[in-house]
Amino acid sequence: MIRATDDPRPPAPPARPGLAEAFRVWGRIALLSFGGPAGQIAVMHRILVDERRWLGDGRFLHALNFCMLLPGPEAQQLATYVGWLVHGLRGALIAGLLFILPGLVAIMALSWLYAVHGDAPPVAAIFFGIKAAVLAIVVQAVLRLGGRALPSGALRAVAAAAFLALLLFGAPFPLVVAAAALAGWAGAAAGLAGFRPRLGGHGTGPRQVEDAQTLLGPDTAPPPRAARAARHAGLIALLLWLAPVAALWLLVPDSIFAQIALFFSKLAVLSFGGAYAVLAWVAQEAAGPLGWLAPGEMLDGLGMAETTPGPLIMVLQFVGFMAALREAGWDQPLLAATAGGLLASWVTFAPCFAWIFLGAPAIEALRGHRGLSAALTAVTAAVVGVILNLGLWFALHLIWRDTMVLSAGPLRLEMPIAASFDPAAALLSAAALVAIFVLRLGIAAVLAGAGLAGLLLHLAGAI
Repeated sequence: MIRATDDPRPPAPPARPGLAEAFRVWGRIALLSFGGPAGQIAVMHRILVDERRWLGDGRFLHALNFCMLLPGPEAQQLATYVGWLVHGLRGALIAGLLFILPGLVAIMALSWLYAVHGDAPPVAAIFFGIKAAVLAIVVQAVLRLGGRALPSGALRAVAAAAFLALLLFGAPFPLVVAAAALAGWAGAAAGLAGFRPRLGGHGTGPRQVEDAQTLLGPDTAPPPRAARAARHAGLIALLLWLAPVAALWLLVPDSIFAQIALFFSKLAVLSFGGAYAVLAWVAQEAAGPLGWLAPGEMLDGLGMAETTPGPLIMVLQFVGFMAALREAGWDQPLLAATAGGLLASWVTFAPCFAWIFLGAPAIEALRGHRGLSAALTAVTAAVVGVILNLGLWFALHLIWRDTMVLSAGPLRLEMPIAASFDPAAALLSAAALVAIFVLRLGIAAVLAGAGLAGLLLHLAGAI
């Protein structure tokens, strides 16, 4: 006699959930989305694929690779994409907006605290400790993403080339990603096995969830009516994004708000490769030529984003906040800073909905296209190199107080000045690495412990 638990037949697909359940599921994901894109994608995979079986590993990986190719935060775009697949436009708005809301509120509150009390030694010491933990978290992101995105020598070569192009030549991010996509497409055309996409690796379970066993099933093309509605919504999202930007440049072209709108709109178009790629660009520009904040303050903002739920790219709200705080010239600087932060968030996330609504129907229809799949897989590999470059930049500006630039022809390399070595920062970073990779503590515990360690070092007179 065969018991029900021994039934060899695959499980039946789940029933379609209502919008109330969608609110609960996406709200839960939003509140659990700590630790940057790698952790957020893992949470989504566990809940949407392993627990709910709304979609399988194949469709999840295809959607993720497409979102990696888009400019902007891949985790928020992935949530919007899956919300659209399950519940159409309403589901996309529920998933995308809920994913943003907790982090938006939390970062704004922390930005106010930082502006008012950031110079207080105890607060500065806490942020000093958190910055050390952020460096360890970026290292973890490189290893986690690399473990699933670099299964072949060809893809590892793409990642290495992306890292060296950024490190030694300062290559533009869009060029690096476009070159990776072209390499993947050409590799597929040449029949190279190293560029074939591979499933799995996102969840914690050993078994792959087949598309046929899920709510969405293996179908590739959305209904024509749904695709048409998505494209119309994408055009509306573009209008909602570009209209405020145009108004600011027509009415107050010399204001910091016009600069914020233009800078982050440019990021929304050109910053391919996910949230970490965006942060690398922002760190180099906002903490460099623009002079909106110092490298250490950029790390403080990233620490805020790591300690709060939601997209890691929400740190851009902090950058806009600080830029307006210092440059607006208003009688109420905190009010100006709040406006600058919200403006940065608006021009960052409004385009994300546009890219999904305009692109997802076509990407779903082309899900079986070998060349496209290989191009998306190569882009994901290049992102590993981008994140590694970001981690090196953070390490240079955290563990050493000063750096210098060596250049020869097209080569440009930033190097630390040995005399500026900060032993406290190095010690805290090493402790955070041990906590993550040896003790296997969660992101929240590591960040809290690092902040406490920074405070204790301050009280002991070490920093």
